[in-house]
Amino acid sequence: QVQLVESGGGLVQAGGSLRLSCAASGRTFSNYNMGWFRQAPGQERVVVAAINRNGGSTFYADSVKGRFTISGDNAKNTVYLQMNSLKPEDTAVYYCAADTRYASFWYRAPASRIDYWGQGTQVTVSS
Repeated sequence: QVQLVESGGGLVQAGGSLRLSCAASGRTFSNYNMGWFRQAPGQERVVVAAINRNGGSTFYADSVKGRFTISGDNAKNTVYLQMNSLKPEDTAVYYCAADTRYASFWYRAPASRIDYWGQGTQVTVSS
């Protein structure tokens, strides 16, 4: 079992920055694929950024490329999402996810098939 706890959300003006953190506990952090997803009201949960196990390849949604950066700290069992140049359309609840499968594109699976989720943290970007 893995427990994921997100922090770092909040209210920020357009053009500002936030850093989300996801602290993982329960098993060896480096054995998991990790990712950040977001869900806006009335919309599906979608992947924002992902990093494959052991600090492998990364993925970014087109909408955040060049603005967001995902990174991990194995010593702290924590994955981060640095969000710069925020836009009102980035407003959503952001969720941390962990998955055990050996698949490069694990983050494309339906949300119900991803192994572990955090409780979510709200990010609101005002115009």
